[in-house]
Amino acid sequence: MSQVWTRDEIDLIVADHFAMLMDELAGRPYNKAEHRRALMKLIDRNEGSIEFKHQNISAVLMALGEPWINGYKPKANFQNALVDGVVRWLDACPGWAISPHIGTAKPEVIPSHILKFGPPPALRNEPPPIDPAFSKAIAQRYDVAGREARNRDLGRAGEQLVLAHEQDSLRTVGRDDLADKVRWISVQDGDGAGYDIASFEPDGRERVIEVKTTNGWDRTPFHISRNEIAVAQSRSDDWHLLRVWNFAREPRAFALRPPLDTHVELTATSFLASFR
Repeated sequence: MSQVWTRDEIDLIVADHFAMLMDELAGRPYNKAEHRRALMKLIDRNEGSIEFKHQNISAVLMALGEPWINGYKPKANFQNALVDGVVRWLDACPGWAISPHIGTAKPEVIPSHILKFGPPPALRNEPPPIDPAFSKAIAQRYDVAGREARNRDLGRAGEQLVLAHEQDSLRTVGRDDLADKVRWISVQDGDGAGYDIASFEPDGRERVIEVKTTNGWDRTPFHISRNEIAVAQSRSDDWHLLRVWNFAREPRAFALRPPLDTHVELTATSFLASFR
């Protein structure tokens, strides 16, 4: 038997992986061994091969900025056809992993305490699960940042959670007056301001926030516009970028302050072409 997985085999195991993952994210019980045995009836692969391929899928999902199954530790070294198979599934099921904590709830009823803050990944000493260069190559090839930027439901849900967190934080320190003035700029006034939320520090100073949300890990790349960078530079004292990650499972966040190029590598991804 050829060691190379066929397109049909890949599509079957990718669909099986997402079936388990959706159960896991929704808190529904499932059995990995039962899934493996059921899959073995459809494809001529042994349990070890299937389990290893699930770990490969976890690595692909990590590189693509998506959650993966707990217990299937990401392992790289897989055929490019596997990435194509995962992307096919994602393209067929957009918006599949919007956090069940958020949904269509109004900001005032969102449990803002679920957003946990920590330091940016550059400040940690824990090694990444897979080679960052390998992950970056996949992210660039499949335009992970662009796909997330076009996922308006995910972006809106992340902003909604940050809005609730800002209001709740101000009320916790007795600044209900300021909490009532927090504005969801991107919704109330439209895009283009260079930030999504206008909030306040407890002492009344302005605090403007650009939110970037991913279902993936903390190192998932993201898009930032020329206008957002310009506003970060012109309002460096009160501009904050909040990177919300692991959104579908357990939302976490860290903040980046200007200048951004001290934290991230900024890469030009498009150019304006004008006729001479």
